[in-house]
Amino acid sequence: MIIGGKGGGNTKTGLIFEGKTDLSTFLNAQKDYKVDNGKVYYKKKLVGRIFKKHGFYKFLEELRINWKDLISKKLLPDDSIFVIIANTLFVIECKFQQVAGSVDEKLQTCDFKRKQYQKLLSKANIEVEYIYLLSDWFRNPSYKDVLDYIHSVHCYYFFEYIPLAKLGLPVPEQK
Repeated sequence: MIIGGKGGGNTKTGLIFEGKTDLSTFLNAQKDYKVDNGKVYYKKKLVGRIFKKHGFYKFLEELRINWKDLISKKLLPDDSIFVIIANTLFVIECKFQQVAGSVDEKLQTCDFKRKQYQKLLSKANIEVEYIYLLSDWFRNPSYKDVLDYIHSVHCYYFFEYIPLAKLGLPVPEQK
């Protein structure tokens, strides 16, 4: 049931969960990475673009995609990154929980949301991956069925961190 993991070398090569995770801040802190105005550079080479919430719709405008022609309601990603070499948009939803609540049912919407993002980006031939970044709360055995479901619909989840390699991003060399 554990996908990813945490600790050891992984903390240097993955997006670490800190309640509210910010991909730009994390990448800026990594060796050879720089994020400038949403553009992600690795060793001064453009490798991706980060979008939060409404910023994603500016990207759609650049692609000349009118979201209203394709879906009925805006989706606002917590974080997303378009990785150029992978030609893939990775939508990252952070779910932090310390007591049972409404987040439980939100986890079951990943298939629908992934398909909505795919509708939006299909004309641009951009692939979509949907990933949950979960707090340790979701390791509780009561989440086994929903975590199994997430995988069954080709979405992903990680506890506490996401490996940069999963996002198709270069992994900085370790000293």
